[in-house]
Amino acid sequence: MLIVAATPIGNLGDASPRLREALASADIIVAEDTRVAKSLIRGLDIATHARFLSANEHSESAGVDDIVSQAIASSVVLISDAGMPLVSDPGYLLVSAARVRNIPITVIPGPSAGLSALAVSGLPTDRFIHEGFIPKKGRTGYFESLANEPRTLIFFESPHRLAQSLGDMAQVFGGDRAACVAREITKMFEEIAWGTLRDLAARFSGSVKGEIVVVVGGAPSRSGEVGGALDAVRALMSEGVKRSEACASVAKEWGIPKGELYRASHGGDAE
Repeated sequence: MLIVAATPIGNLGDASPRLREALASADIIVAEDTRVAKSLIRGLDIATHARFLSANEHSESAGVDDIVSQAIASSVVLISDAGMPLVSDPGYLLVSAARVRNIPITVIPGPSAGLSALAVSGLPTDRFIHEGFIPKKGRTGYFESLANEPRTLIFFESPHRLAQSLGDMAQVFGGDRAACVAREITKMFEEIAWGTLRDLAARFSGSVKGEIVVVVGGAPSRSGEVGGALDAVRALMSEGVKRSEACASVAKEWGIPKGELYRASHGGDAE
């Protein structure tokens, strides 16, 4: 059996009884970092006979197959350094391989930094996107691709790039966009900061330490703006301008993505 188990993200008190039981009875513990896993076992005062395997060292096809083969007759527990496995890590390859081999799979839910930050952000939670770690390169283009996303956005970021990311987001998303920075969630020096992207960029402009989650509100509704742009498109089309050309011209003038405007223009008029 393969057991996917969430571990504490900073407070050992968040370890569930089911997690303790699974770790104590496991034959194999597959961990992101075996040193961190062994430290967790000691911190929870758990006696275990399990063998420890590194998920990173077994991420290739042969390593995954080896673990899955052992899961046929053994209890294999998959954990990350902190939080829910498979969130922003490649552990899904192991789960996918186990599914193909018809290995029983179960989950022990628990702490999640991203969802915890979302819960305290005060931002809409009905629809959201977990973007994971912000890329080191091509950041402006990356943020531009999300500028019109209406759902709440969740990012992981390293402390030494936080100021740059907040500044870039303020520039691309708009400085008045609501956001939340959650640092060291559940730990001794936990900090939750709310404000606009502009305010948060200023607040975290200096040296920062710890694990960081950034939650950003989705783009505001553009229904009125798009409606006005559609009127402009229809006016051009009435003068004989092709739909695609009219959309391209108006999109540039109004600062609206051409594809979005073109799709909206098909809601009523004919060519």
